[in-house]
Amino acid sequence: MSARRSLPWLALPPVNPGDAGPLPEGRGDGTRHPQRRDFLKLLGTGGLLVAASAVGVRRLEASSGGFTVDHADDRAEPWEPHAYVRLDEDGTVTIICHRSEMGQGIRTTMPMIIADEMEADWSKCRVVQADGDEPKYGSQNTDGSTSIRDFLAKYREAGATVRALLEDAAAAEWGVPAAQVRARNGDVVHVTSGRTKAFGALVATARTVAMPSASRVRIKSPAERRWQGKRMPSIDLVPMTTGTAVYGADVSLPGMKVAVIARPPVWGGTVATVDDALARTVPGVERIVRIPASPMPGGYLPLGGVAVIAANTWAAMKGRDALRITWNDGPNASYNSTAYKATLQQAVRQPGAAGRTSGDVGRGLASAARRVSAEYYMPHLAHAQMEPLAAVARVANGKAEVWAPTQSPMDARKTIAQYLQLDVANVTVHVTLLGGGFGRKSKPDFVCEAAYLSREVGAPVRVQWTREDDLRHSYLHSPAAHRLEAGLDANGTVVAWRHRSAYPAIGATFAPNVAGAEPDELTNGASDLPFDVPNLQVEICPAVAHTRIGWFRSVNAIHHGFAIGSFVDELARAAGKDPAQFLLSLIGPDRRVDLSAAGLVKPASNYGANWTDHPLDSARARRVVELAIDKSGWRGPALPRGKGRGIAVHRSFLSYVAVVVEVEVLPDGTVLVPRATVAVDAGFVANPDRARAQMEGAVIMAMSNVLASEVTFANGRVVQSNFRDYGVARMRAAPRMVDVHLVDSEALPGGIGEPGVPPACGAIANAIFAATGIRVRELPVARQLAGWSTRREVGDAPGD
Repeated sequence: MSARRSLPWLALPPVNPGDAGPLPEGRGDGTRHPQRRDFLKLLGTGGLLVAASAVGVRRLEASSGGFTVDHADDRAEPWEPHAYVRLDEDGTVTIICHRSEMGQGIRTTMPMIIADEMEADWSKCRVVQADGDEPKYGSQNTDGSTSIRDFLAKYREAGATVRALLEDAAAAEWGVPAAQVRARNGDVVHVTSGRTKAFGALVATARTVAMPSASRVRIKSPAERRWQGKRMPSIDLVPMTTGTAVYGADVSLPGMKVAVIARPPVWGGTVATVDDALARTVPGVERIVRIPASPMPGGYLPLGGVAVIAANTWAAMKGRDALRITWNDGPNASYNSTAYKATLQQAVRQPGAAGRTSGDVGRGLASAARRVSAEYYMPHLAHAQMEPLAAVARVANGKAEVWAPTQSPMDARKTIAQYLQLDVANVTVHVTLLGGGFGRKSKPDFVCEAAYLSREVGAPVRVQWTREDDLRHSYLHSPAAHRLEAGLDANGTVVAWRHRSAYPAIGATFAPNVAGAEPDELTNGASDLPFDVPNLQVEICPAVAHTRIGWFRSVNAIHHGFAIGSFVDELARAAGKDPAQFLLSLIGPDRRVDLSAAGLVKPASNYGANWTDHPLDSARARRVVELAIDKSGWRGPALPRGKGRGIAVHRSFLSYVAVVVEVEVLPDGTVLVPRATVAVDAGFVANPDRARAQMEGAVIMAMSNVLASEVTFANGRVVQSNFRDYGVARMRAAPRMVDVHLVDSEALPGGIGEPGVPPACGAIANAIFAATGIRVRELPVARQLAGWSTRREVGDAPGD
């Protein structure tokens, strides 16, 4: 059972339901958390961890397969009525979370949905992190804002099914009709007589009853819900903030070695020669291992290089510093960001492949009273998550077992099997907490490195990446160029819209000879824009990749959102209209559009959903814009020079988000954000507190993207090395207030983690223009703002 492969936790004191939650593999029984070092000492030595509680003694025993739950009184194994749920005879409800926790709160949200539908007692619930087992749990890839939007119905059904089974068990014991019993907060009640039985006392009978019919699996109505859609603090907050949470680098195994790797500095490069004589003299260094380069383009496989194996991290790092390596740089040795930017910009000045066509854009532009055009550019971005990559592996006897902060344990499992030529059934992946991810940790190259080195040295190995490794050997976000053209009639209404994009495709990391993104990729916020324009064409232009490209928070919607949000503001200024009112006019009348039948190229993807369930809905776009205007003070007094407001809206990941940002630009060019207002229509929001937190984080990440972040290349190599030269938003600049408003809805859920970033990028850029008169068309903007206050206002200069 999956509980036997989970890292153990003990619980904090009990809490009131609705005020806080259970801790992973813990209980609300008053037991204390061990200190991290003590915990890891037990983990590393195979010792016993004993937790005393009011309901008996439970022993968590370390074994080669992970951690085995062993009941001291030899009671029956917990009842497992569903892949996500187990129930003990002592009443403990164990909920298995199959998605990865990286701060977004899924280990709180998923269990509370199930517990709510079960009518479980929250104080008796605990959470166990699932190992990689997609056939059992369904997709475990924590990417694309899919955890709730793809699984809400499944979570509800799981809880409701267990509730029905327990009610049927009680009815059978009492000899009464099932219609006369109801589950209530961990008990089943006979409504007529008032008799009750605790969930745990019903386990023996529940094992024997048949699965309930579909009519018996009743999902709760909104009025019946206790926790869904309501505030629920994170179950991981206390361990994360007190140092007891277990991340990838915290795992320790007996006899474990530490590895730090020198990787090819150019994508596709290989080792020519190695002089490791000095490295071997570093105290603690035990071995030097060559890792073969993977065939290009490599996909999820390691880059190759030279690993220094040592007794500790410091020795491994110093040993790597002492290596003398010459590299064959390979086919991307001449990659240069300045030249590549010019290539992308030239590409968007030529026709591309259409991703959406409505009306006749050529005729619409030709007949317009005024034509406006602008070009935009966004550079490579790095995930720069707080926790650098780390993974622990133990490979022996044809089996591999790893512990990793992975967003996609099944991808890790399959890739390790491929890389080491093992049967996937012989690969076990345990998921630790993630110190941020943003898409980087969905790629298991770092996990494969640990597995390969463990096999080579015959001992457990932890591979540790540094911040420099993270920046220089990542799967970067695509750089992108955009050219937008629009035609305005005599009233300033947009009658034609042409948008051309060029950016290297993520697919180029997985297949050779990929010349650029596919037209269908434009549905990531460019061809599915909710604007009412009669003549519209969105095109994708060629762009060859010269480094690994990967998923990054919001993916292509980031640069689509920046370009589109900025261009709408430029059009409003050209038309002489208020940007917010112009945006509402551009959205136009309420309509629901199935874009698969309205000009999109096939397959007309919609973030994995169908267009019937999630059509393009302009009313939802209008609603969030109006809400953001109303709550932000947009209609208030004009701000003085140096201060400004900007607005933008974007549909992405099946959600609609509008953002109003207020900025203050200091004379030295520093941009502060006193306030941001975010309006969100994401359908049903299961955990509003975490949704608000995601939007707050999205605004700050957008600030980094717009103001400071940039990865550049020279001679095929990443120029940046750490936060000293890869800029992120600083605390001084962070918003004093992020006011988030969620549209109350029972509609099918959309994404939450990613949709906030794209409109925030556009809104920040527009606010900078309002404050300074400097139009932001190229990111990051910091260089453009230096000394701005001594210059005359630039203003818009769009082409006509």
